[in-house]
Amino acid sequence: MANLHNLLNDIPFEDLPPAWTTFDLASFSRAKSLWDYQQSALQNALKALHKYYKDFGADKTKFFNWYLDNRIELDALTFGKKRDNESLLAPYYPISPLSLSGRGAGGEGRIPYIHFINRMGFWMATGSGKTLVIVKMLEVLYALRQRGEIPAHDVMVLTHREDLLGQLRDHVNDFNASGKVPHIHLRELKEYPEVKRGASRMFRAQELTVFYYRSDNISDEQKERLLDFRNYENNGKWYLLLDEAHKGDKDDSKRQHIYNILSRNGFLFNFSATFTDPRDIKTTAAEFNLASFIEKGYGKHISLLRQENRAFKDKEDFSNEEKQRIVLQSLLTLAYVAKSREQLCDATSTLLFHRPLLLALVNSVNTEEADLKLFFRELERIGKGEISSQAFTAAKSALKAELESEPEWVYEGKTFALDQSLLNSLTLKDIYKYIFNAESKGDIEVLARPSNDKELAFKLKTSAAPFALIKIGQTTEWLKDFLAGYEIVKGFEDESFFSRLNEEDSEINLLMGSRSFYEGWDSNRPNVITFINIGTGSEARKFVLQSVGRGVRIEPMKGKRKRLENLHNAKEVDDLLFQQAKPFLSAAQSLFIFGTKREALATIFAGLADEKEKEEGIELVLDVNTSAFSSYPVLIPIYRRLNGHLLVEQHEPQKFEIQPNESQLLKNYVDYLGDERLLLARHGMSPQQIGLLEQTFAAPENFFNPNTTRKYGNVEILLPRLIQYFDIIPHEVEGFKSLEDEINHFKHIRVLLKDIQELQKKIDAVRLYKDPAEQEAQLKGQLKAGEIDIEQYTLAVKGIARTEQSETFEHSGHRLHIKNITSHYYLPLLLSDDDRIDYISRIIKTPSEIRFVNQLEAYLKESDNRLKQYDWWMFSRAEETLDKITLPYYDPTQNKMRDFHPDFIFWLAKDSKYTILFVDPKGIRDIGWTYKVEGYKDLFLENGKRKIFKHGKQNVQVALTLYTGDSNQVPAEYRDFWYDSPKRIFEQDL
Repeated sequence: MANLHNLLNDIPFEDLPPAWTTFDLASFSRAKSLWDYQQSALQNALKALHKYYKDFGADKTKFFNWYLDNRIELDALTFGKKRDNESLLAPYYPISPLSLSGRGAGGEGRIPYIHFINRMGFWMATGSGKTLVIVKMLEVLYALRQRGEIPAHDVMVLTHREDLLGQLRDHVNDFNASGKVPHIHLRELKEYPEVKRGASRMFRAQELTVFYYRSDNISDEQKERLLDFRNYENNGKWYLLLDEAHKGDKDDSKRQHIYNILSRNGFLFNFSATFTDPRDIKTTAAEFNLASFIEKGYGKHISLLRQENRAFKDKEDFSNEEKQRIVLQSLLTLAYVAKSREQLCDATSTLLFHRPLLLALVNSVNTEEADLKLFFRELERIGKGEISSQAFTAAKSALKAELESEPEWVYEGKTFALDQSLLNSLTLKDIYKYIFNAESKGDIEVLARPSNDKELAFKLKTSAAPFALIKIGQTTEWLKDFLAGYEIVKGFEDESFFSRLNEEDSEINLLMGSRSFYEGWDSNRPNVITFINIGTGSEARKFVLQSVGRGVRIEPMKGKRKRLENLHNAKEVDDLLFQQAKPFLSAAQSLFIFGTKREALATIFAGLADEKEKEEGIELVLDVNTSAFSSYPVLIPIYRRLNGHLLVEQHEPQKFEIQPNESQLLKNYVDYLGDERLLLARHGMSPQQIGLLEQTFAAPENFFNPNTTRKYGNVEILLPRLIQYFDIIPHEVEGFKSLEDEINHFKHIRVLLKDIQELQKKIDAVRLYKDPAEQEAQLKGQLKAGEIDIEQYTLAVKGIARTEQSETFEHSGHRLHIKNITSHYYLPLLLSDDDRIDYISRIIKTPSEIRFVNQLEAYLKESDNRLKQYDWWMFSRAEETLDKITLPYYDPTQNKMRDFHPDFIFWLAKDSKYTILFVDPKGIRDIGWTYKVEGYKDLFLENGKRKIFKHGKQNVQVALTLYTGDSNQVPAEYRDFWYDSPKRIFEQDL
């Protein structure tokens, strides 16, 4: 499903003006930083706000038409037959004959969605850190208001539970404690009239007043806790950040209409892990739901086991032994992971991952036969050693059979790898050790603290450490009734075992609770979740996804929240450690889920997978062209930062772009301050940076490029950008490596069609194409040599005609070309002349790239093409977002080192001469190409000639060619880099 997220991904963040990009989106507090996906969410938010407020001047019609131009249609908002919703909305929205007064046969009222288009959604998985993004968004809104880029509307945050409001306050306090600007001043919404009367405080320098309240207490009537929104309506000029925005997401939801009214002349930011309304999905600016969270390496693999907790199901007659077997299976699974993690830490001599935890979530707590009580009784029996050997053997055998079948991970299509010897080695002693923190069986005693009536901890009398924790709404009934007769130790040392759950020295291995705590907390510890009488119907979708989100987080090393192989690929973990850890990763990085009714849970997960498929489509099958490989290696350059060297200190540094009047403004400001200590105190400049600043003022022609239209507007934006320039470290060539998975976009081509059989059939036919003339010549040779007879020859010749070198596929008027081009890295190559083709992703559809491929294909058919002179050659298309073949360069428009991703890479070899040729088709009017050329020259040219690098027996050079329709328009100093035909490209000295 196409959405705002897709549109925003096509807009380079770097193309926004400086006032919209000069943010430190990573830092949050002394202890917290934002992950890349959280920063990406904020970047997309900035792109959407810039589009709405600057490109379209806050014109809803233009913003709505932008959606329509990109084939994203948004249905009108309907609110059924409820007259009270009509009367609620009527004063605030223009009523046309086609909307409220134009009721259809069903009596439904309608408002065109154009009136609600000033919104964006953040579809972010539970546990992905939405609250961090919300607070960081407050900082962004403050800065944009201060810079005059968006209107100075008031800011409101709403969420639906007290603990979530508490979480917001905690995050804001954390943010404020770091001394960041602005200082966020939280005020309850009911204080709004009082604060507005003292409006001067609201706009105090470097402070942002943010109003907050329970979203479910915003109403159209005034009571003790309920607030009538009309008293806070503010002419609809709110920046409203709505957490858990799916609450009341039906058209007839009065609350949703109220949120729309409050933000109708401002902007609405919806945050949720579980969007279901298609309009919410289509207006989503940042998509990082549970499936994406796992796919991108931020979460554990999810393994939904077939074993069911049916023995606990209401109205079904199961023996205690059957109940015990079910509990034992979950305990054995946890013991398996814990023992594997112990071996992992021993093998690496490093404390990796988390202490595994079992999370038992139940439907009922305090009834006579409550799920939690039944589960606890079996746990107690196991702890006391009242275990049937038959139940233990049956539990272990069932678990072994399940894990041996290599259960598939949800969303990933990969499977869990079982360590059979480890599972076979598990005994009852391991249950006591890894679950009960004990050497032997024992009676349970209860740890309670009078000042905390929501938690009870449990330990065996044979152990010094508690092993389990119950966290429920209130423990009074349990202590009075169910736990009567147990030894109860009051006043235990820890005020809250739950608050310390994430700490390494927490010895709690089992956490039991109900629906009351599935939100508002997070932990990277759960490796096993068992749902007892939860998720047995589709209505449990939200609860299951949210609670699984609580357990899916992962942190292999302190501060590193990705799976270990992802960290290794990103060079954040050394190869030795990764190889030592690799045999143990399947257990440590998996979340095993037991449910009362597996089918219901599978339906819930499949629903999210279906949503993802609707958005991302069905993956095509393309193959690496093995015939293109030879005895020559396929090399790509690798780089390293030139530590100890600054860009600004180079002999001829890339220059900082600044207009003369703004450089004079900056100089006047520095002269006005007059004291270096003020630069240090006010702007945090180091002595080295102050010295470089003085050098730029002394010789501006060496450091400043005045030929720019870029405008910073004020010193508060300009000076941090210049300081950033002083800190930039350039790159150098470290060497070359063989191509591995650096080109992989062809593995992620997806089709948004229900049936791709016809397309896949054509792709397979073209992929298998071989030159008929070459095949026939080979067959004639075999016939002559007597290897085949005339009948075999005739049949084989007929078979040659079954494959085609090219095919076309058409859907909804959009034609796709499927080509088998000699020596391309993968087959086939997919391209379309229509850049509006919307049913397939990651194909060639840019006109300049299409023109290059077509001309190259024609050139290869020429008998005298220069590529025939090489011993071997190969080429590949590359895609910017997924492929990792780059040229680092300094981009003065963004004021940082960036990666240039050329569209095509050629490899050419003759004897020991080896050339890597980057070809990038683009228009010459885009001035950004000059920065890329300069970056290439710094890396690969010396005295105007290509450097020669030794790699084994190869003398490697790297060439860059930019391809255009008319190279005569190129400035003279760059003429050597521009070509207008493949023939001219390959006529140069390569």
